[in-house]
Amino acid sequence: MLPKKYRLKNSKAFDATYKNHKIVSNSFLTIYIGKEKKDFDTITKCGFVVSKKYHKRAVKRNRIKRLMREVCRLAIKGNSLGNLNKYMSFIVLPKENTLGIKYCELESAFQQLVKRVR
Repeated sequence: MLPKKYRLKNSKAFDATYKNHKIVSNSFLTIYIGKEKKDFDTITKCGFVVSKKYHKRAVKRNRIKRLMREVCRLAIKGNSLGNLNKYMSFIVLPKENTLGIKYCELESAFQQLVKRVR
């Protein structure tokens, strides 16, 4: 599970990230990128949004969120997100075709987007 200190929690943080309008996308995921801050005390945080438009069943929406959290947790543990010298907030949104893919494909799609952010 992704630790709470790495999660975007309140609606103000989500709104500020959406307001920035830096977006990177590929065929499986879309990532909204928040404002960069050069504070070394703060850490990069991730938020995950799966709307009802994505799938009617909550079970399917929660499955995708769990997979995305795990991908983000392992990226933080492996320092692929930790190498960013600045604070950033990410909001990760899946696209419609993400439901049928495997974990390794989702992980590679996320890693590609993180490389584009740098």
